[in-house]
Amino acid sequence: MNTGSPDGLPRDSFFNSMCLRAGHGGGGGSGGRRLRGKMADAFGDDLFSVFEEDASASAATSKKTKGAPEPAAGPVSTAGKRPEGKSAAPAKFPAKIKREEEADNGDIAVLGKKPKLDDFTAEDINLTDLMPKVKVQAVETVEGCTHEVALPADEDFIALKPRTGKAAKEYPFILDAFQREAILCVDNNHSVLVSAHTSAGKTVCAEYAIALALREKQRVIFTSPIKALSNQKYREMYEEFQDVGLMTGDVTINPTASCLVMTTEILRSMLYRGSEVMREVAWVIFDEIHYMRDSERGVVWEETIILLPDNVHYVFLSATIPNARQFAEWICHLHKQPCHVIYTDYRPTPLQHYIFPAGGDGLHLVVDENGDFREDNFNTAMQVLRDAGDLAKGDQKGRKGGTKGPSNVFKIVKMIMERNFQPVIIFSFSKKDCEAYALQMTKLDFNTDEEKKMVEEVFNNAIDCLSDEDKKLPQVEHVLPLLKRGIGIHHGGLLPILKETIEILFSEGLIKALFATETFAMGINMPARTVLFTSARKFDGKDFRWITSGEYIQMSGRAGRRGMDDRGIVILMVDEKMSPSVGKQLLKGSADPLNSAFHLTYNMVLNLLRVEEINPEYMLEKSFYQFQHYRAIPGVVEKVTKLEQQYNEIEIPNEENVVIYYKIRQQLAKLGKEIEEYIHKPKYCLPFLQPGRLVKVKNEDDDFGWGVVVNFSKKSNVKPNSGELDPLYVVEVLLNCSKESLKNSATEAAKPAKPEEKGEMQVVPVLLHLLSAISSVRLYIPKDLRPLDNRQSVLKSIQEVQKRFPDGVPLLDPIDDMGIKDPGLKKVIQKVEAFEHRMYSHPLHNDSNLETVYKLCERKAQIAVDIKAAKRELKKARTVLQMDELKCRKRVLRRLGFATSSDVIEMKGRVACEISSADELLLTEMMFNGLFNDLSAEQATALLSCFVFQENSSEMPKLTEQLAGPLRQMQECAKRIAKVSAEAKLEIEEDTYLSSFKPNLMDVVHTWANGATFAHICKMTDVFEGMYICNKS
Repeated sequence: MNTGSPDGLPRDSFFNSMCLRAGHGGGGGSGGRRLRGKMADAFGDDLFSVFEEDASASAATSKKTKGAPEPAAGPVSTAGKRPEGKSAAPAKFPAKIKREEEADNGDIAVLGKKPKLDDFTAEDINLTDLMPKVKVQAVETVEGCTHEVALPADEDFIALKPRTGKAAKEYPFILDAFQREAILCVDNNHSVLVSAHTSAGKTVCAEYAIALALREKQRVIFTSPIKALSNQKYREMYEEFQDVGLMTGDVTINPTASCLVMTTEILRSMLYRGSEVMREVAWVIFDEIHYMRDSERGVVWEETIILLPDNVHYVFLSATIPNARQFAEWICHLHKQPCHVIYTDYRPTPLQHYIFPAGGDGLHLVVDENGDFREDNFNTAMQVLRDAGDLAKGDQKGRKGGTKGPSNVFKIVKMIMERNFQPVIIFSFSKKDCEAYALQMTKLDFNTDEEKKMVEEVFNNAIDCLSDEDKKLPQVEHVLPLLKRGIGIHHGGLLPILKETIEILFSEGLIKALFATETFAMGINMPARTVLFTSARKFDGKDFRWITSGEYIQMSGRAGRRGMDDRGIVILMVDEKMSPSVGKQLLKGSADPLNSAFHLTYNMVLNLLRVEEINPEYMLEKSFYQFQHYRAIPGVVEKVTKLEQQYNEIEIPNEENVVIYYKIRQQLAKLGKEIEEYIHKPKYCLPFLQPGRLVKVKNEDDDFGWGVVVNFSKKSNVKPNSGELDPLYVVEVLLNCSKESLKNSATEAAKPAKPEEKGEMQVVPVLLHLLSAISSVRLYIPKDLRPLDNRQSVLKSIQEVQKRFPDGVPLLDPIDDMGIKDPGLKKVIQKVEAFEHRMYSHPLHNDSNLETVYKLCERKAQIAVDIKAAKRELKKARTVLQMDELKCRKRVLRRLGFATSSDVIEMKGRVACEISSADELLLTEMMFNGLFNDLSAEQATALLSCFVFQENSSEMPKLTEQLAGPLRQMQECAKRIAKVSAEAKLEIEEDTYLSSFKPNLMDVVHTWANGATFAHICKMTDVFEGMYICNKS
């Protein structure tokens, strides 16, 4: 297919993207007739001779331009011909244009000579100096698991010795292959990472390490990501070993025990303080190590692992992660010891994955128990979605279809119970949804009378510790009727006593349907037979997005109880917004890799300045974050080598001249996009998007050609940073689409029909910036577009218009028709005029080989850009990352008086070191400024609630002066810190920083501190009761 214009010139992106197409010929539309008046008077006729639509216009104009052929083949104007004998207008400001061209061409490589993109080539890089000194050896093992070991480069692999004496712990069941391999590593005193699915039995490996340490009279530490999991593991370990203690920050039990269960934060604190306990520790077990990728708390794992001594050995327990080997290499590099990787995809209980399409009435098996994807069933489910969407669009705001969502959940849960697939965990992604769905089940009853009595007995025993008034709290009273029916709720807003009670009831089989948020999947070992997702979308604190395949794997892994179920069942409810590509990625995608979430904190920097043996620079250099960048170097070097080779192989005759011409065309393309930006502004284009208006739609490589506007709508779009509403306009356009793309897909995923294909007209939602042209032509469209015949009749009308205007469909003139008076547009057009003059007067413009050399130049320029990008990536990988940020943070600490210019920690810094659960800088500044001196205990408590309350609340309290005054003082203090941070070149937004301290609970906490009952303060706000307990503790 020839991509050149009729006269042999390449079709340039400038002319394909230009929206400034005046009139567009043949008497079609007012723009062409009026254009020469207003725009031509302002800028000269010469501008419009280059805006031609196709071959006929090109031929007509060539006579007026001294035989110069037109460079473009995109739909452009046929109006405004240059008068006989008049040449292109000379550029009136060539020097200015030249400077702008040079300034705008930062990424355009200088061709004709080897690009000076950096001072080194791929050959100059000595990988042996940069790469961590680690090698990986595969270990032969039985089928069902993979065993590798990361070794220091100067060590030879010595095969693991089989155990000769008695095992440290015996098990009453046959161990799986991966468990046997992991235990063999522990017996040989080697560190090991065990990566396996949820409920596969990873804890067996941890228990063996504990048993071995206790037998050898050594101490062992077991860490977990959350307090609830620490409490559960403590109970399990205590039953097994007795000599077990617990340290979570809230509770400390038997801290001198040989086996200590604790949260990772407690272990980090012990390491910074130089605790004597660490001298006796031989093994540290990290449970759920994949949470190291958590954006907020993941850095704590990384800090802790770096701070631990080299003589300690490790057991890391993780869900399946694709880069387990890389993590083991980091441990080996960091602590100079072998680290084994035992990886298995084996599921003791296989899973079946079903889809329940919104508007449908049945389940569709999409992944069977063998892991095979059922394409036909998936396509059927997508077709049901599409049919339901055609009949009823549902809620256009992207919610769960109003009342349709809960009724679907009711329908599925009822079906699960009828088929004896209980117990079921129903995952929702908000606390309110959790409760709303549970309340939909009040008509269902899953428990026998005997079970109801047991539930009531357990419940009453649990709440016996509450006061009589607290027993009457709405949350306490409302949950019991549901529990007696076998229905439970589990989320962060529940009172801790209720949450623990519900966990006990579920583990005892007295709750058949548990409505939970995703935190329930964080390691607490409570599997069910069935898992149901009420939605595949979640709000992650910034945006609503599809859940990742890794999140899906983690939560769906709760389905299937080992030894009890022959298979687990996972049901995913989807609405019409899911496309097949998203669905397949979700269901069959790989687990999320373990990528470092390392970031600097002031608490970390201050603690490292306080400790003599280590400094912040060491922490940066040894981080997994830095290691991952080092490991990327060989791949980048190989990429640079290949690109340099490709670059040198391309030879362009008369290269210097070709490059000049290429740059001119690139500038015209850039200016064309600037003109498009003006036309796409809602205030200019929306008045012309009436039903029937012809518009051209292009989405990257998908060029739909001409379509017809059906309607447009305004949607609210929340800005990620500010939370403000940013209007988003969506145009519904009737487009000729590929039947294949519509077959199993939502309309958002539609593709254009190929030239030889008979497509199908379909209404597709299109964003404003995808409209590449707006015509002055409007067509009649049928009122009812649901029948295919009606839609296809519009396609015939479009084809008739194209026949009527062989020189191109007439377009709206941006100045004359659309009334754009912006002086910025005039400046852009003046630049276009000057660059066009340079293009037409360039000797290459009329060259018969232009198309060939231009494509070579384009290819070579792109390779040069790729080389620059790859070398920037290489430079980044070679340097210690975040070092600049460290310097800025140290500067802030010096200016605020936390440390001296020689990095000696001051009194302020020592105080800040002790604060790890809130903003250490602000709290320390408030203390040293005497802000708390004049406050009562009740006022201080209320003010401190701003540091720990993180929930979103619709209510902003009206504070009395005794609370508003201290709040203002705190905000002034925060403003000063933000100002100092900005002066130190740290990226910080004052408003965002201030808004992170939420005063929503100040009056509630103040009332409670003054002696009000818990029941009373619960009536003061809409915040869940459980959030008070979290914040007050």
